[in-house]
Amino acid sequence: MLRIITLNLNGIRSAWSKGVQPWLAAQDADIVCLQELKAQHADLTAEMRAPAGMHAHYHCAEKKGYSGVGLWSRREPDALIEGLPAPEAEEFNAEGRYLRADFGRLSVISLYLPSGSSSPERQAAKFRFMAVFRPHLAELAASGRDVVVCGDWNIAHREIDLKNWKGNRQNSGFLPEERAWVSDMLAQGWHDVYRELHPDAGEEGYTWWSNRGQAWAKNVGWRIDYQLATAALAASATGATVYKAQRFSDHAPLTVDYDRSGTAA
Repeated sequence: MLRIITLNLNGIRSAWSKGVQPWLAAQDADIVCLQELKAQHADLTAEMRAPAGMHAHYHCAEKKGYSGVGLWSRREPDALIEGLPAPEAEEFNAEGRYLRADFGRLSVISLYLPSGSSSPERQAAKFRFMAVFRPHLAELAASGRDVVVCGDWNIAHREIDLKNWKGNRQNSGFLPEERAWVSDMLAQGWHDVYRELHPDAGEEGYTWWSNRGQAWAKNVGWRIDYQLATAALAASATGATVYKAQRFSDHAPLTVDYDRSGTAA
C-alpha cells in the first residue's frame, strides 16, 4: 500500500504551531506533499528539515513569506526536479510552485497552482501558468510513468465541488475557462482520484474554506485540493479521505491509499 497525503499549510510555521507535525507522524504516510510554505529554507526548524522517518525536500519562493512547496518521503527520491522545465515558466518557478520526486517508475508532484482571486493581474498570471502547465501535463500523461500531481489546484471543477456555485460562476476558481481546463486535463488521461472513488460526494469532499464570515462553521467550502493520477495508478486507489477533525490551515488534508502490490516501485 502506498499512502499519499496532500495539504496546503497556509504557512508551515503556523500549521506547525497548530499540531500538524504530530498528526502527520501518526498517519503512516509514504509521501506527503505540502503547499504554501510561506517560508524560506532559513526559516525552517531542524524538525521541519528532517521530520522523523522522512526525507524532506522544499522548493521555496524567492519572495519572503510567500508560496513554496514541499515533499516528504520515507524513501529518498531517485531524482528531484524543482520547477517546471520550460523557459516560459521562469516567473512561476521563482514562486516555488512545482516539486517533482521520482521513485522508480513512480513520479509524485507537489503543486501549488496560482490563485487569481486577489486581482485581475493575478488572474492573468494564473491563466499563463495554466497555459504553460497544460503541455507539460500532456507530456507526463504520455510518458508511460505512473504519475500523481498532488496539491492545491485553486479550481473547483464541478458544481458539486463548492457550496455556493451559482454565486461563484464569474469568480476566480470557478470560471468557465478554468473548469474547462480541468476537463481538458481529464480528457488527456488524468484521473481525479477522490471524485472517482466518491462520485456523489459534496460537502464531505470540501478541502478549503474562506476565512471570511462563518465559512468553516457552516461548511461553505470548496474542493480545490486534488490528487490527479495517470490511469493505472488511479485504478489502484483503494480509499480517499478528507480529514476535518482538526484544523491546521484553511485547507484540510486529502489522503489517498494506492495498492502498489506487484509494481516495481
